[in-house]
Amino acid sequence: MSHSGRQQASDPAGQGILPGCSGATFESALRALLLTIYASDQTERLTEQIAALVAQRGRDGGARWVDHGDVVLISYADSIRDGDTAPLAALEAFLAEHLSGAVSAVHLLPCYPASSDDGFSVIDYRAVNPSFGGWDDIARLAQHFDIMLDAVINHVSRQSAWFEAFVAGDPARRGFFHRCDPRADYSQVIRPRALPLLTEVETAEGGAHVWTTFSDDQIDLNYATPEVLLEILDLLLFYADRGARFIRLDAIGFLWKKLGTSCMHLPETHALIQIMRLVVDTAAPGCLLITETNVPHTDNIGYFGDGGNEAHMVYQFPLPPLTLYAFQTGDAQPLSDWAAALEPPAPGTTFFNFLASHDGIGVRPAEGLLSPDQIAGMAEKVEAAGGLVSMRALPGGGTAPYEFNISFVDAVSAPDDDDATRAAKFLAAEAVLLSVIGVPAIYIHSLLGSRNDLDGVTRTGRNRSINRAKLDRATVAGDLADPGSLRRLILDGHLALLRLRRTRPAFHPNADQTVVPAAPSVFSILRCGAGDRLWVAVNVSGAPQQIQANRMTLGFPKADRLLDLIGSQTVARPGEETIRFELRPYQAVWIAAD
Repeated sequence: MSHSGRQQASDPAGQGILPGCSGATFESALRALLLTIYASDQTERLTEQIAALVAQRGRDGGARWVDHGDVVLISYADSIRDGDTAPLAALEAFLAEHLSGAVSAVHLLPCYPASSDDGFSVIDYRAVNPSFGGWDDIARLAQHFDIMLDAVINHVSRQSAWFEAFVAGDPARRGFFHRCDPRADYSQVIRPRALPLLTEVETAEGGAHVWTTFSDDQIDLNYATPEVLLEILDLLLFYADRGARFIRLDAIGFLWKKLGTSCMHLPETHALIQIMRLVVDTAAPGCLLITETNVPHTDNIGYFGDGGNEAHMVYQFPLPPLTLYAFQTGDAQPLSDWAAALEPPAPGTTFFNFLASHDGIGVRPAEGLLSPDQIAGMAEKVEAAGGLVSMRALPGGGTAPYEFNISFVDAVSAPDDDDATRAAKFLAAEAVLLSVIGVPAIYIHSLLGSRNDLDGVTRTGRNRSINRAKLDRATVAGDLADPGSLRRLILDGHLALLRLRRTRPAFHPNADQTVVPAAPSVFSILRCGAGDRLWVAVNVSGAPQQIQANRMTLGFPKADRLLDLIGSQTVARPGEETIRFELRPYQAVWIAAD
């Protein structure tokens, strides 16, 4: 089956996205949004210019929503290296060999020419880094998988043409960046890193301080200048034209700056995302926007907007720290409590779930869900497992943990675990990821059971390098040839879960989810959709857990045998009203009527 970017597909659960607006409806909606940001004398011109961008693209009408068959692999373009083969071609060959029928999409982390931050300091948004390959390589990958591309649109590299023109005094780019007064009060600004907010640069017009949220090589764009928005909208449609099925809006919560505020989640930021959604829905239906906002849960889900006007999907940031806490402590209660309070997303929206990524495990999303003492305890365990703790600057001074930098395999394991135990713990955590409401995404280093890359941290001096290693394909093949190796155990475990998951409509991203009371060490949920019903139970501890539940309470017919699909074991025979079984340490079960 082809998974090319804008194909038409069926939607058996009836969760199709709303089609884009057109004609006067589109322009009136656009005009109203622009008026919330820009002066009225600019709005009419902007409306005409954006409408012209949209008119250049022919809509194919092929809009489809995600379903239970959608699983995303997260990878850098060069995560797999194979001699002189272009990395994108090497990745394609590796995926064809190992992941056919297991994942539906590939999230290519920034594959553009960049000057730092492993691609997140983009020099040229519209080019593929020639050391990785080219757009033709991405097109070939898109013949087999849906593609997610990054829109790193909060900032650009100081080596970008836009910033170089700004430095040279080009009037067309003068307003593209923030000229800041270093004497102003920036104490309320939320900082993701303990680095200076402003960077001094020399321009043709003299010295200037520019806004740099993440580093002095990543210069924040100024969306108060309408031409910036025009460029970015054109860029999003360029990515859709290149076959992107998903577009990830990186660090999007920082987009608008206003002194005297946190400069996070401002109304203008939400209005900008609504404009992006309107334009993409209209010009490229079927292309889905995903917001990346590593913040507390309430702020994060605010990027759904009204359920139809902002993100199609939001990253589910509380899931990684809560899952990690469960496996570090053997206590699933905070994870269960959070899942029980989770409101289902509106039709046409869902969560983008992950445990590990190119970044660390964010701590801020756990605020209010875990206590400061619980987070401090997690940090101690992360450091004991060879990981690192990155800090962020607090408004008014001081620092606090921002993320844990560690391979998730090491994070859920004890340093003295053998490979079989390490694999069992990690695959149980992955079973949580694959079971909860939303679309699951698996980092390539998780798929392959990679451990902490401490040499990478030493080499780069950056904490995040701990889980960004480049893998030699021949070396990985050698590891996988050993049936008892950690890589083989974890890859085989993933493949079994992934292929089984894709057969069950109960795992549709919008299927119902209900927390089922169980032991404190067990994460237990019921998933129901399209006539399918699954009971998920995961033991997060090293002790056996006795499970008992009423069959009728869970909605399983009394006449049916109940089977654990993962272990192919009967847990209740026909006529048995009470379900009783033992969960082994770190065992996960998916129970369904046979």
